[in-house]
Amino acid sequence: MAQTMRSPGGRTAPSHVANARPANGSLFATDGRPHPLQEALMAVTGVLGVLAFVAAQFHSLHLLSSWAGLIGLLVGAYGQYHSRTTWQRFGFIMGMGSSAVGFYLGMAHGGLFGGVIT
Repeated sequence: MAQTMRSPGGRTAPSHVANARPANGSLFATDGRPHPLQEALMAVTGVLGVLAFVAAQFHSLHLLSSWAGLIGLLVGAYGQYHSRTTWQRFGFIMGMGSSAVGFYLGMAHGGLFGGVIT
């Protein structure tokens, strides 16, 4: 009875499994190591995604939204390629999604060079 009441975070991996992580029951499990490059890229992607999404709501800010969206998509794709954990991949996908919406709406409102190059 006591074994069924134990939380999943309390279990440890069997000793015969090499480099096994303890079962913590988290959806966004991490490997326990710092990843400063990936986390910085994830933060930049998120900020650019929010900027592109908010700027896309205003027709006159199409240059800002399209460029921020494009750069956010490129930074997010690079970071997604180098991501190590599920949490990082989730953050990159959320940032890239909002960047894509901002980029596409910015392109619909005038594009990357709309009104600057005639």
